[in-house]
Amino acid sequence: MIDRRTLIAGLSAAALAPPAAWAESVTDAAGRNVPVPAKVTRVFPAGPPAAILLYTLAPELLIGWPRANRAEECVYMLPEICTRPEVGRITGRGNTANLETVLALKPDLILDVGSTSATFVSLADRVQEQTNIPYALLDGRFASIAKAYRSLGALIGRTEDAEKLARYAEDTLKTILGRIESIPASERPQVYYARAPRGLATGLGGSINVETIEMIARNFADETKGGLANVSIEQVLVWNPDVIVTIDQEFAGSVRNDPSWASVKAVRDNRIHLSPKMPFGWVDFPPSVNRLIGLWWLAKILYPERFPEDLRALTADFYSRFYHVTPQASQIDHVLAGRD
Repeated sequence: MIDRRTLIAGLSAAALAPPAAWAESVTDAAGRNVPVPAKVTRVFPAGPPAAILLYTLAPELLIGWPRANRAEECVYMLPEICTRPEVGRITGRGNTANLETVLALKPDLILDVGSTSATFVSLADRVQEQTNIPYALLDGRFASIAKAYRSLGALIGRTEDAEKLARYAEDTLKTILGRIESIPASERPQVYYARAPRGLATGLGGSINVETIEMIARNFADETKGGLANVSIEQVLVWNPDVIVTIDQEFAGSVRNDPSWASVKAVRDNRIHLSPKMPFGWVDFPPSVNRLIGLWWLAKILYPERFPEDLRALTADFYSRFYHVTPQASQIDHVLAGRD
């Protein structure tokens, strides 16, 4: 939940920005009328999903990152952009950006990608009104990636480039969903998404963290709706999933030898898959456009007979298009192994 008192304190301490020249306006995902600056050269990302979306379309406009990237992550991005400073975040858990600092960075636009609930709409309106900086709120759901690209392209004057990435997103969903459309939901693999070193944190039904899993398989935790939650090993044993997908390297390395997990079908069948996560997670962490290549990865591990494409070639193509760097063969090996 957003700490509004901290946010208000930052705003009250900051001097209002001078009026800007607006070229036109764009309607964001919340139906808000966002004025578009005549020229956008600096964009402040409200959180990690926004930073990634902006980097993939117009990296030079990114003022900085919600958290500083690690050196091993920068191998897969433009180094001069990846090493830009940590500027904190306005939204999400651990919001750290003081609005006085945001104003000092003089952004032409504040970009948020995620929930469009009333809480975040109220935040966007308040920040835009009190800073005179346009604040665009785009839908962060996986199925809305193409629309988010087109909206961002209109906001920053990059409509042609945005259209290319939007079409990639649409083609990816069309291809993958089309190939499994004939498989009844009841016959799709039952997947448990394991997070944390013990594997006992997971995404509940409808959680943004398991959107891609629920799109093509069955999430065992979907009976309860919500976000991330802790569960017991007893509950996992009752679920007895066919497949375990995890982002935690420690859990992936220990679960096969852990007696408490030994009777789980996925462990017995050796169907434990460590998700790639460099420079960003392929299932979530954070939930942004990085999940597009992750959907290909999930489709191939769940339905290998229906997806004969070379994942290495898909990875190289995606990283070239979206991260603006073509990885070497050894780097692709590193990514696909799920290593940090």
